Amino acid sequence: MAWTTGAKERKAARRFRGARATAVAAVLVLVMTACAPIYRNHGYVPNDEDLATLEVGKDTLETAAPKIGRPSASGLLNDTGWFYVQSRWEQKGALPPVEIDRQVVALTFSEAGVLENVERFGMERGQIVPLSRRVTESNVRGMSVLRQLFSNFGRIGAAQL
Repeated sequence: MAWTTGAKERKAARRFRGARATAVAAVLVLVMTACAPIYRNHGYVPNDEDLATLEVGKDTLETAAPKIGRPSASGLLNDTGWFYVQSRWEQKGALPPVEIDRQVVALTFSEAGVLENVERFGMERGQIVPLSRRVTESNVRGMSVLRQLFSNFGRIGAAQL
């Protein structure tokens, strides 16, 4: 009888170790999946093929809309600028989301509604940089409106509010 009691205890101990190993493996799987990054995309930016269909100096507000769609944002005072914004965010576990990419496409129209400029901006180390530009005029003066707006992004601290 003593021999069977020891065998039962050993069998129970093996079952306990197996259950413990399964529980540890399950916890490790949960921890690993909780740390996997989650990516989210916000906004819309027309691709390069769609932008190539636009002709600077020929297309107007009416002809550009069917080709690339209307933007979610346009010029504040008048309809001389269309702005398309797209952001990509990454979130890991319980950490706050971090913006890892931002692209802005700016279309500038004349007062008559003719397309004057197509620019694509990207984010490099928190700085807005032009990725591509098509302009009817040969001179581009200083900083664009978008560059001025985005240059102040992140410079305001809580103490300044």
